[in-house]
Amino acid sequence: MPAVSRITERLLGLPPALTRDVEVRRGLTVPMSDGVELAADLYLPRRVPGAPTVLVRSPYGRRGWVALLAGRTFAERGYQVLVQAVRGTEDSGGEFDPFGDERRDGLDTLAWLEKEPWFNGRVVTFGPSYLGYAQWALAPDAGDRISAMAPFVTASQFRDQTYLGGAFTLRGCLSWSTMMARQRSGGLRARSQGLFGGRRLERAFGLLPLNEADTAVLGEAVPWFREWLEHSEPDDPYWVPERDHRARVAEITAPVSMVGGWHDLFLASQLEDYRALRDAGRDPRLTVGPWSHMSPGLFGAAVRDALEWFAVCLRGEPRREASVRLYVQGAEEWRDYADWPPPAAPTAFHLHRGGVLAVDEPEESPPSAFTYDPADPTPGAGGPLLGPGAGPRDQREIEERSDVLLFTSAPLAEDLEVIGPVSARVYLRSDSGHTDLLVRLCDVDARGRSVNVCDGLRRLVPDPASAAGGAREAVEVAVEMWPTAYRFRAGHRIRVQVASGSHPRFARNTGGGEPLGSATRLVVQHQEVLHDPEHPSAVLLPLAARA
Repeated sequence: MPAVSRITERLLGLPPALTRDVEVRRGLTVPMSDGVELAADLYLPRRVPGAPTVLVRSPYGRRGWVALLAGRTFAERGYQVLVQAVRGTEDSGGEFDPFGDERRDGLDTLAWLEKEPWFNGRVVTFGPSYLGYAQWALAPDAGDRISAMAPFVTASQFRDQTYLGGAFTLRGCLSWSTMMARQRSGGLRARSQGLFGGRRLERAFGLLPLNEADTAVLGEAVPWFREWLEHSEPDDPYWVPERDHRARVAEITAPVSMVGGWHDLFLASQLEDYRALRDAGRDPRLTVGPWSHMSPGLFGAAVRDALEWFAVCLRGEPRREASVRLYVQGAEEWRDYADWPPPAAPTAFHLHRGGVLAVDEPEESPPSAFTYDPADPTPGAGGPLLGPGAGPRDQREIEERSDVLLFTSAPLAEDLEVIGPVSARVYLRSDSGHTDLLVRLCDVDARGRSVNVCDGLRRLVPDPASAAGGAREAVEVAVEMWPTAYRFRAGHRIRVQVASGSHPRFARNTGGGEPLGSATRLVVQHQEVLHDPEHPSAVLLPLAARA
């Protein structure tokens, strides 16, 4: 194992180990208040007196990457590490109910370890994604029993990632659900098939009704996948309060250092958690890099950040001066800021006739039209995905489709930097009250290669106050797009795509208003995007001040 540790140390750019002499106690049982026992492994660095404890609660097992990144890596640098399999996963007892038990089980685990003879009085938490969510679930009630937190690419709630913009995120939800359902029976190889694809999964993305897609992949139903299809509203009791902890983020007193990625699916919610802490008078630290959810460079950066943060919080070592550190894509450089979002000048880039994008107000013109056919849903490429294919990707094949409108600026005379939240305001007329609107910001280089920067989608439903139910009436649609930090270089052009889908990232809008899980009837949707003085459709870009 020391050889593997040394390789990991080099690959992740970690500081040198304090010791390679680590005792591992496997298969500890941690009793929960309802009698269920959860399995855990304990890493104890020998001859490191008073070592603090890193608590890691994982649904992905206690071995593999979790053990390597969280267990031995921290133990070799002077920390005790308890790696626990959450309820219903690996050989922990109970049934796995995603997000539903992590607050209670986390508190029971904390109470247990505080009574153990090896405990030295200080606890910190670490981990990405679901492991990070488990930290957010525990922290409000734990108070100062937690000395520091280091969650990365995660958020205090996963509901908004399940229904981003109101649309079901099919690709991520189905692939993750099938991976988790395979966990106990198939091991790591079978689990990875769920996340990284396979023919059954790819075919299931195109199936209707959606509430049979899990069976098409696994041969059996996945209970929580079907529950997600039925509970779409943000205030649904299914989510609040046990699965959605955003309302309690402001109660957290533990110092928090957060690491995210510009192409991570949790970034928008992660920034909301950062804002909630700041508004509550806390001083969290934030780092956002050029990563997607599973970028190799992300994990090294997050471990280094956590080691530094724990040293600050536990040993009083100096803290970096800036609370916010952002990687500016295009400029390919890191910058420090006092807060998020940094100062910027929100500037409207208007959609014009003929596919033109410009800051000038639009003139009188007929709308731009396209037809969305849910039988041939508009595909997507790149962006904030779970699994492979995330991040910047060539958009030219998608931009050739007739169901995608393009609005492109003239070549830029000088560099232009966009840093902060991005949004769009589009005036849409549709013959269906049930439809989606997707807006994507792209960078087009001098050769004509178009690459996605950020995007956003909004699912629309009929207005009950409208006599026509919303059909054929022009409606102003506000689309929250992904935040970014990006430099468009001189000579490049800014492009905006407008479409009605990005499949299978988002489940297609069938157009008939049937329940999401059981919908099968496909209704073609004829769309018009208005761009005239009365309907000034635009994207709103936060332009950074020139240095």
